[in-house]
Amino acid sequence: MIRIISVILALQCCWASFAQDRLTGKNFATRSEVLGTNGMVATSQPLAAQIGLEILKKGGSAVDAAIAVDAALGLMEPTGAGIGGDLFAIVWDAKTQQLYGLNASGNSPQSLTLDYFKKEGIEEIPATGPLPLNVPGAVDGWFELHKKFGRLPMEEILAPAIHYAEEGFAVTELIAFYLQKAQGFIDKGYPNVKETYTLNGKLIEKGDIFKNPLLADTYKKIATEGRDAFYKGALARTIGDFVKEQGGFLSYEDLAGYHSEWVTPISTRYRGYDVWELPPNGQGLATLQMLNIIEGFDFSRIAFGSEEHLRIVNEAKKLVYEDIAKYYADPNKVEVPIKGLLSKEYAAERRALIDPNKPGKYLAGDPSHSGTVYMTTADKEGNMISLIQSNYRGMGSGMVPPGLGFMLQDRGELFTLEEGQANTYAPGKRPFHTIIPGFVTKDGAPYMSFGVMGGDFQPQGHVQILMNMIDFGMNLQEAGDAPRFEHVGSSSVKGRPARGIGEILIESGFDFQEIQKLMRKGYKVGYGGSYGGYQAILYDKDKGVYYGASEARKDGQAVGY
Repeated sequence: MIRIISVILALQCCWASFAQDRLTGKNFATRSEVLGTNGMVATSQPLAAQIGLEILKKGGSAVDAAIAVDAALGLMEPTGAGIGGDLFAIVWDAKTQQLYGLNASGNSPQSLTLDYFKKEGIEEIPATGPLPLNVPGAVDGWFELHKKFGRLPMEEILAPAIHYAEEGFAVTELIAFYLQKAQGFIDKGYPNVKETYTLNGKLIEKGDIFKNPLLADTYKKIATEGRDAFYKGALARTIGDFVKEQGGFLSYEDLAGYHSEWVTPISTRYRGYDVWELPPNGQGLATLQMLNIIEGFDFSRIAFGSEEHLRIVNEAKKLVYEDIAKYYADPNKVEVPIKGLLSKEYAAERRALIDPNKPGKYLAGDPSHSGTVYMTTADKEGNMISLIQSNYRGMGSGMVPPGLGFMLQDRGELFTLEEGQANTYAPGKRPFHTIIPGFVTKDGAPYMSFGVMGGDFQPQGHVQILMNMIDFGMNLQEAGDAPRFEHVGSSSVKGRPARGIGEILIESGFDFQEIQKLMRKGYKVGYGGSYGGYQAILYDKDKGVYYGASEARKDGQAVGY
């Protein structure tokens, strides 16, 4: 009862302070959309957004701009991304008038086996240290994208990030907050963290000028020597030797044998729009499955934020996330029934399980939230890219190879060690991935490139953005600024999910009378969730205008010209 009362008071207080005064649009919108006719960049860091725009103005392609932005974010937001992590992208190519998908996620070490974990009595892969390491795929992803769609030389593309790494930049409030996590790695005694991510031995604060000359040197090697500098050269040797010293298994041979993979995006039709995601090992399929279920409800009669809206979306999420837990994994190692999961017939079967009067049970475990960056860019030729990149768990594993200026990801933590599951650990296998880029086409033409950062929340975020625009008539900026909600699961023991209804966490801005209706039906409602970070670009083909949007939950900025 005390918890319910506290939630009620918090919601009422938040609602009272939520409204803003705007002459146009929704009162929850933080600003108008950004418009441009020649190019657009939307990313989570203002300086990085300006770098992307600079590349476009120099004649670079959308892909050139995205690589430049990603390199800058590896420096400016090491709490979410970097070349120690993985990358996924969807590219609209104006010349061929089609979409291309790139899976640049890394595989597990060939020398690390499931038997090792059994012999050591390890029941879950740890979040930090050398054991959750996978091959970092981001750099190979850069070069694959550049080889196919780039125009400027890589030296010119990486030059702005190198400049800021050498000269320094002022750290923003949000990133300074996340950089406090470095203390945890330092306390564990992980080498090279203090030297790389503190300032004169002190944790970085807002407004501090942060430099990373080691990362600048690494970028220079990559720019001049190419992707092999990272995977087969001195950088790879340094990484392999360091991991071995730390008791890990990721080796030079693992790096040397890595290549990212071009994949065919998958899609579903939602109320006249074709929504595109990448197939597993990511979770983009979940967005499409949720939309297929929700499509069966008439949202022309259901208001945004109503009990029906919140209930239907959350019930669809529960059903789809059970499929994530059961089926989603590396399709190169296990069979993933994508066609069946994506069928409208299967969606109808799952939709029939939704009870309008009480919450359904949930059997998919707890969501995980991790540090990620998302960006999207578009150029004057009509090319667009939706790109997402991550270290997982914010900064990553805590493993910083000496002299290189970046941390290795801990994405391998997402494997399960329970035998017989789709996502069970195996050598040379890619783990289940949370990060997903999104894209929408309409009548065969590009319509929107978008993404929502935030770990397991991302399919929920994608669905909410799309519904805000398609079902509720919001513009690109309003769709991101609208209050969000998140369903989280019941507690689990040693990675095994426990059956329960879970809980709906909500942001301020929802009508409390509608929340009361949910609670009377047996739903648990709280606040304080992880609602991600949104960027998007929409293309109006009739007017030849790009619309850009970014949101206030991050430091993001959309810029165009």
